[in-house]
Parts: sequence; C-alpha cells; structure tokens
Amino acid sequence: MRDVKVRFAPSPTGPLHMGGVRTALFNYLFAKANNGQFILRIEDTDQARFVPGAEDYIKEALEWTGMHTDEDPWKGGDFGPYRQSERKPMYRQYADQLIAAGHAYYAFDTAEELDEMRERLKRAKVPNPQYNAAIRMTMKNSLTMSSDEVQAKLDAGEPYTIRVKIPRNEEVRFQDIIRGWVQVNTSSLDDKVLFKSDGMPTYHLANIVDDYTMRISHVIRGEEWLPSAPLHILLYRFLGWEDVRPEFAHLPLILRPDGNGKLSKRDGDRLGFPVFPLEWKDQTTGEISSGYREKGFFPEAFVNMLAFLGWNPGTQQELFSMDELIETFKLERVGKSGSKFDADKTRWYNQQYLRMKSDDELVQLLIPYLERAGIEYSTEKLPIFVSLMKERAVFVEDMLEGRYLFERPASYDDQTISKKWKENSGHIISEITSLFEDSDFTADQLNEIFTTYLKDREIGMGAVLPLLRVLVSGKGAGPSLFDIMAFLGKAESIKRLRDGVQTLSNG
Repeated sequence: MRDVKVRFAPSPTGPLHMGGVRTALFNYLFAKANNGQFILRIEDTDQARFVPGAEDYIKEALEWTGMHTDEDPWKGGDFGPYRQSERKPMYRQYADQLIAAGHAYYAFDTAEELDEMRERLKRAKVPNPQYNAAIRMTMKNSLTMSSDEVQAKLDAGEPYTIRVKIPRNEEVRFQDIIRGWVQVNTSSLDDKVLFKSDGMPTYHLANIVDDYTMRISHVIRGEEWLPSAPLHILLYRFLGWEDVRPEFAHLPLILRPDGNGKLSKRDGDRLGFPVFPLEWKDQTTGEISSGYREKGFFPEAFVNMLAFLGWNPGTQQELFSMDELIETFKLERVGKSGSKFDADKTRWYNQQYLRMKSDDELVQLLIPYLERAGIEYSTEKLPIFVSLMKERAVFVEDMLEGRYLFERPASYDDQTISKKWKENSGHIISEITSLFEDSDFTADQLNEIFTTYLKDREIGMGAVLPLLRVLVSGKGAGPSLFDIMAFLGKAESIKRLRDGVQTLSNG
C-alpha cells in the first residue's frame, strides 16, 4: 500500500451533520490505523452558500471529538492552501489542459436556452433530460462553433462554462473498498460543468485537482458521492493521473430511526435528539439547533456510537476508546447498507462512559452543575454523592436528581403516598425511627434493624420501605435508602422521618 493520506473535505454551508462527523471519523481511524496522515480541506467553491461561522464550527467539532488534523487551514502544511477559494488560481490550467486534449469544451448556453433544452427533451418523453453526448451537438458550444466564433465570444467576455466531454457508450469500472467492483455506462452520465467564467471551478474539478496535488491516497466519503465517482475516474484518466488515482470507499448512509431514508435535522427535531455534534445558532434566523456536547454527551461516547453506525469489529466488544478503535478499524468491515440511528443506544453509550469515570473525575464535572443550580454542597461529601448517584445517571446533570442529599425535599412523591400510606403507617415509621435513633447509623446496621423489625412483626417490606424513602428523599426511587440515610447522618435523617410522619398524619 502507498503512504496513506486521507482528507475530510466539508463545505462551510452550515453546521456539520453527525453523518459528516462519521465520515471524518472513518477517515481519521483509517489514517491512524495505517500510520498515515489526516487532513482537513475546506471546499468553499460555492461562495453563494457560504455560511459565516461554519468553518470555525467544523474545526471545533473535530477538536471536541478528538480528531487531530495533520494539515488544515489553520496550522497549514506543505500542500496548502487548504481552502479551495484560496487555491483558485491553480484550477484554470487543468481546465485548459482538458480542453486542449479534447476532453472538455466551452459552453455558451444561457439559462433560458438550457431550460428550453430540458423542456424539449421532456416533451420528447426523455426520462432524464440532461446535457450529454446525445444532445451536445445541438447546443451552443465550442463543439458546434468555429474556433474564430469561440474566440470572439471569449474576447467579448461572454459568460461561459467549461464542460467535460463524456465519451459515448463506454463502461467505467473501478473497485470500491467497501462495495467491490462498480461499473457504470457513460450513457447515463452528463457533461458536467467543471469551470465557470467567474474563475471558480465546480466541486468535480476542484476535488480531483486538490486530491492529486495534495497526494491523497484514499477517498473515503458518503455514498451520496457514488454517482459522481465514474466522472472522477474519467477525469483522472483525462488528466493523465491514473497511476496515482486514489482508492475509493463510499460509506453507507445513517438512516432515520423510524421508516426509511437518510437521517435529517427534521428527524432530530421530531424525535427529540441532536443531529449535530455542537449547538448551532443560525445567524440569519436566530434558530438554535441542539448539539451532543451541550446535551451532556461525552465526546468518547459520541465517537463510539458513530463508529458503530456502519462498522463492526467482528467481536462482541461494544466499548472502544479512540486508541482501541484505531487499532481495530478496517474499511473492509464497513457494511454496504445503511445503519439506523438509535437514540436509546446513544444514551446507553454515554451511561457506560459515565460509569467508567472515577468519582474524582465526576466530582469535577458535577461542580459547575451544582453551582448553576444554586445547590449548597459539602465538598468532602461530593465523592460519596457521585458514587451514590452515578449508577442511575445517563448524564452528569442527572445526578442533580439527588439534590435531596444536600437540601430537604420540598414535597413528597404523590403516587407513592397515595398507594402506600395507611392508617397505621405513621405508628410503624415512628417505631422504626426510634430504633434507628439508638443505632450507630451505618448503612448495614440500619438495614439490619429495619429487616429485623419487619420480620418480628410479619410486615411486608413493600408496605414500609417506599414510605421511608419518600420521607427521607421526597422521591419514589433512587439509590439504596440506607446509604442515603448514612450519607445524611443521624440527626438529619431522624428529623426528616419525624417531620414527614407529622406532616402526613396531619394531612
């Protein structure tokens, strides 16, 4: 295999969709697994669709996920610039080379003439009207004009495009690392525009030239680009670069959780999950789109989830660090068919990564949430707090459900009270409270006192334990009750139980 060099080449037309992040991830993993280089190139040839802030968003998203570039627009490199708009002067020579070799031509057709051509073909029942080998000789281009006419139009500054001249009825065949052999007849291809008279190339020409001049060895991109691959194969041949043409791998789509089709922002809005790595604010409309980072997801969990959308390691292992992904990743284990996004599985990944963090790490992550919520906390007790709360938490913020460990509950769980509070409940709890008061108040001792009391009086645990929990925490569920009480201490626990009995007995 030649030296591996891959590129992630997004367009700055808005926030980076999670599908784009997955494309970046698979490029990154492949590069690092093969001791190669991972570069970021900004494909901004379509200036009309440029969105302010999108470039910085792309950079920040890659940094958050831990994908470190070897070359990019900010750190530079030996093959820059890394924005296509800054590479503008270099593309013209390749367009001219294609014209000189007879593989491209000038087209002077106006927008109205192109519309008329499409309407004419529709009337003739042509199913897919396009500017191709069958109709190019009926249009206004350098193939149907004399060289003097063409030069006169160029000298006069008339608008034009440069179109590729697709060969008629030829098989284009190439091997895709994921999909195997792909074969397309050129009769299904049109003469794509490669260059515009404003001096800007289209994606097709700029993409090929940049990959060649940046020495890209493998092009790993979404399957939406598969229909363009035959054209790109032809351009490598037309430009004499077949010997250094990169290998192709077209990734499957990320599908919506319900139904069919590609996952979109509308699906996220409809079903309540982000489709962007970071929060995005549209500077024109002010609309804010949620991001995984701001929702409390760990970048490691987000990356792990994305890796499994289309790839599998061939083992039962589901949790991978970035280093483990690099060690294990192979493009040949990426599937051909789309992968359904699963929001619940994504939450599961986050939960697993939260549980793997040390209590000290979680304390540092939790403190900003406590302070924003205005909860007064005991610093020395925070490690115990997180050890009690982390098993039920998906996000760090979820641990705030245990705020009752630092402040008395303002209310009790109505459902538990209505189902469990009986005429003699106050008497039973008061007796148990007195027994608790005479103990050393360790969790084990409290549990032993409680179970012995129930056994001696032949009372079911379900008749009393939920009520004790509600009086102490206000909640119907949570960590072990006796661990909670040991955390609170004897004085606070006893007071909550006695005050609760009095409140409910009088109510």
